Amino acid sequence: MPAWAEYKKAAVERGSLALELYAVVSTPAKSPDELKKNLPDHLAYQAEQEQKGCLVMAGPLSDLTGELMEGVGMIVYRAESLEAATAIAEADPMHKTGTRTYSIRRWLVNEGSFQLDIKLSAQSVRL
Repeated sequence: MPAWAEYKKAAVERGSLALELYAVVSTPAKSPDELKKNLPDHLAYQAEQEQKGCLVMAGPLSDLTGELMEGVGMIVYRAESLEAATAIAEADPMHKTGTRTYSIRRWLVNEGSFQLDIKLSAQSVRL
């Protein structure tokens, strides 16, 4: 049994959630103008993945200081396999056009908690 499958099995046996998701780090490969040009198609694609239940979360990452925006983003997908998640990432217009490159990894969610506060009339969402 491959090491990942062994670890996932052990996580389940010890009572962890062992929810397998896929984390994509997307990095600019072309000019900011090219990024802006492809942004509407990328956002439409992300909305489509959200509607299908594949997109968990997505958004930009800061630089290591936490102060600067370098254009790197993270996308978390829900998929049946690494291959399926890779196909979703490949079809993103930013990646498909070579405007951005990406790396993808399995992410085994074991611990943590999640609280959501939604105020409809205030149009506010807080995690």
